[in-house]
Amino acid sequence: MVNNDILKKLRIALKLKDTDILEILKLAGMELSATELGALFRAPDHRNYKECGDQVLRRFLDGLIIKMRGPRDHAPVRTWENPELRKQAEVKKAPGFKYKTSKPKKF
Repeated sequence: MVNNDILKKLRIALKLKDTDILEILKLAGMELSATELGALFRAPDHRNYKECGDQVLRRFLDGLIIKMRGPRDHAPVRTWENPELRKQAEVKKAPGFKYKTSKPKKF
């Protein structure tokens, strides 16, 4: 399945119009003309067909998140950047879990 198919299916499932999709892309910081958008929805054998790149689909999904949930208040804290969270993540191991200290056998 190509990105064009994913975009088409989302358009149908969410009942979006062209103007809605352009607005969603604008929320994610991507400007696209109505003509370029129409080229994404054409049949693959049409002469004006344009393949939907990964960046367009990613920006559409990011814009959709912003539209549905709203913008982020703050960036998420990554575990490896915060020593306290890293320590908590290391403590959460399965009971009885032990690291193997022996070297692997050579064949």
